[in-house]
Amino acid sequence: MGPTEPASLPVVAQLAEASRLGDRSATARLLSLVERGGDLADEVASATHSHTGEAHVVGITGAPGSGKSTITNSLTTLLAEAGKRPAVLAVDPSSPLTGGAILGDRVRMNDASGVGVFIRSMATRGHAGGLALAVPGAIRVLDAAGFNPVVIETVGVGQVEVDITDAADTTIVVVAPGWGDAVQANKAGLLEVADLFVVNKADRPGATDVSRDLELMLDLSTVPGRVGTERPSITMTTATEGEGIGELATAVAGHLELLSQGVELDRRRETRRIAEVRAHLDYLLGGAAEEVLATERLEPVQAFESPMMVARRLARRLAGQLLG
Repeated sequence: MGPTEPASLPVVAQLAEASRLGDRSATARLLSLVERGGDLADEVASATHSHTGEAHVVGITGAPGSGKSTITNSLTTLLAEAGKRPAVLAVDPSSPLTGGAILGDRVRMNDASGVGVFIRSMATRGHAGGLALAVPGAIRVLDAAGFNPVVIETVGVGQVEVDITDAADTTIVVVAPGWGDAVQANKAGLLEVADLFVVNKADRPGATDVSRDLELMLDLSTVPGRVGTERPSITMTTATEGEGIGELATAVAGHLELLSQGVELDRRRETRRIAEVRAHLDYLLGGAAEEVLATERLEPVQAFESPMMVARRLARRLAGQLLG
């Protein structure tokens, strides 16, 4: 089958098996199917689901220019050199589907790719079902392929940064001096979802001030970390020089150990599973509603039925179709 031909259900199963055996091209093709969404993406989920649950999912987020990609590059390079099999999923919700990696991410992660880190950029605008389905589906593929940890780096900004953290076991928020990032992180709601903070570009003036500001915000916060009363740690790094990356790797491993000591890791993963089920329901019900609307001959706007009455009547019809 040529690279442009549509995959079939048996081919999805073959790709999943090849991916589990270490075929990176098969993993890449499965990720492409997930990106496109639809029935074949659902088949990919079915073919990979029973082989997941081992990967530690790490989310790295923060403002543009804070050095997220450089930190991701340095951290995953260190982990790969230590014998692990990390994979990176760089998610840009603001870009249309491209079918391949964003060049800038490849350039900034050259060291990581050189030591065997699997890197994939994922543009989710236009995905059938959106970000809520695309990202979990991609994580599932990488987990089933044996990559661990799976690092999600967000390229976009805004509420999506917070949304991405919902897909991770451990969330790292990166800030840098001179950007007002500590305040912006607080405004964006990232303070509440951060498990670990990184003050990058620590060799620049103002880095200690950023760390101090974060400490003060954590002192005043009513959410001192997502695991009980555990306070998020703050690591100082200069990622371009590799400084502080070993400490960050230790902090990430320590957070996973903390999660694993009780029920928090299972709780987070179950919350993610429920959220994905809800996202699938929203997508399926939304499509069914569009079909009902397409077949309904709506009366003129002056008709006796209000929009709410019409919606309730159509909802009853839709429920009957789903249950019947």
